[in-house]
Amino acid sequence: MTCYDRRDLGLLLLRLGTGGVLAAHGAQKLFGWFGGHGLEGTGQFMESVGYAPGKASATAAGLAETGGGALLALGLATPAAGAAAAGAMAGASAVHVPNGFFAQSGGYEHAASLGLAAAGLAVTGPGRLSLDHALGHTVDRGWMVPAALGATAAVTAVVIGMRSKRLRRREEGEQEALFEE
Repeated sequence: MTCYDRRDLGLLLLRLGTGGVLAAHGAQKLFGWFGGHGLEGTGQFMESVGYAPGKASATAAGLAETGGGALLALGLATPAAGAAAAGAMAGASAVHVPNGFFAQSGGYEHAASLGLAAAGLAVTGPGRLSLDHALGHTVDRGWMVPAALGATAAVTAVVIGMRSKRLRRREEGEQEALFEE
């Protein structure tokens, strides 16, 4: 086995593992599979952590995770798939940042790892053991990488920024008055 063959096998394993985990997490949100809460329960949670409207936020996150994860696993439309999954994981990381890094404390370790792996696959490409390769890379062009990652970064920044603003307003509304009126 040559180095090139090992690289393709390594990318396949990385795609299957990362994509499979992402798709399973998305299916929890969308369909309630694997012990998830479906759109209703996830929507309520999303609303509680500042992503509004909750059900639309749950749908967007679920589609990015399920679709991005499945496409990554298949090695199809890899730049868009990796970018979508990375964006969803950036949104998840934002929720967990107050708890620190490690997942055992409710931190962002898991979401950040999945997001970085997805972004790395978007940049690196799927390898030869992929549908992108089999289809002649029609939806995996070099220009698609910066376009997909740039568009996702912009949208993610806006969404997380709006969440932060909502949380600040919520916190300000819950503070007690400093002086009696």
